[in-house]
Amino acid sequence: MRNFSSQVLRRTRGWVAGGLVGVIAVAACSRDGGSGDVPTPTPPPAAPTPYALVLPSNFPGSPLLPADNPLTVEGVDLGRHLFYEKTLSVDNSISCASCHRQSLAFTDGLAHAVGVNGARHPRSAMSLSNLLWDPLLTWDGTSAGLEVQARTPLTNAIEMHQTLAASVVKLQAQPAYVARFAKAFGAGALTEDNMLKALAQFVRTLVSGNSRYDRYRRGDRSVLSADEVRGLQLFITHPTGTAIGRGGNCADCHAGDLQTNHLFVNNGLDLTFTDLGRAVPTGLPSDQGKFRIPSLRNIALTGPYMHDGRFATLEDVLAHYNEHIQYGSLNLDPNILNGTNSPLGIGQPLGLTDTEKKQIVLFLRTLTDSTFIQDPRFSQPTD
Repeated sequence: MRNFSSQVLRRTRGWVAGGLVGVIAVAACSRDGGSGDVPTPTPPPAAPTPYALVLPSNFPGSPLLPADNPLTVEGVDLGRHLFYEKTLSVDNSISCASCHRQSLAFTDGLAHAVGVNGARHPRSAMSLSNLLWDPLLTWDGTSAGLEVQARTPLTNAIEMHQTLAASVVKLQAQPAYVARFAKAFGAGALTEDNMLKALAQFVRTLVSGNSRYDRYRRGDRSVLSADEVRGLQLFITHPTGTAIGRGGNCADCHAGDLQTNHLFVNNGLDLTFTDLGRAVPTGLPSDQGKFRIPSLRNIALTGPYMHDGRFATLEDVLAHYNEHIQYGSLNLDPNILNGTNSPLGIGQPLGLTDTEKKQIVLFLRTLTDSTFIQDPRFSQPTD
């Protein structure tokens, strides 16, 4: 037994010594680059490139850009591909772009958005332009931030109706997406959170600021006709019931160059509400009937109008504000209640003439940005 142990000990010492020699030999070969048995380490992906976001000079200089999701060239490119990716829906039939078409300023031309299996949403699809200034999104402000908002249409049963986990599995089966996620967020970064971040990055780049109105604001006084300028004057004037204070009462809500004050109001559509609007997420009776004030950018392209698409034309919209406000509606916006061209004062109809209504519609059509709806940076990728 002792001898066997001695033999085993001697053999073990031999194996250890032989192993050490082998390890030293392999290490020496690796230093020399000789054997090729040891795989060459994969270099880490290059850091993503910061995206140079250019804002119109007449726009506010303080967009909402989260520190944990900075814009990068690779992230925006990934988000653009995901925006047009139909495998993100449960039956691979629709993408984000199905309800947000670039040619219609990222709306769909329908009163009610249509999801998978033909499901109809109770509300219309909102435009996606200039959302990087909006703190609360969707008609009722449910989503705070684009990363949060991106989850809703992907998973909602009457929109794309697919879990984020299922979307990740589908994307992982596509090598091109694995590579794009790695470039945007690092190796092994194809995750639910990064999918939402990439979509948010792409939507933040959808800046529309090159309409005739913008060029007028930046100093070119030749681009608007006399009737369009008169329409602008009416648009920005809160009426006072006097001849010199005639106005369309529009810019109290559709304020500034973004054409919105980012608030939620009841604009007198109904006496009773089938959709509670802002009160859905807040639960507050004081929010019943209130909806987000959308920007009027590209408004001539984004009909039908209102949260339920009830008005087919801009003329219908003007007729509502001029002649059909429901003054008994709960939580009616005070700017509507006290905005009238009548000398009788508060609670009277707006009182625009037919000519004034036409002039305001002419001005609204100057908000169309034809470069935005043709910009190849926002179109469906071909690679």
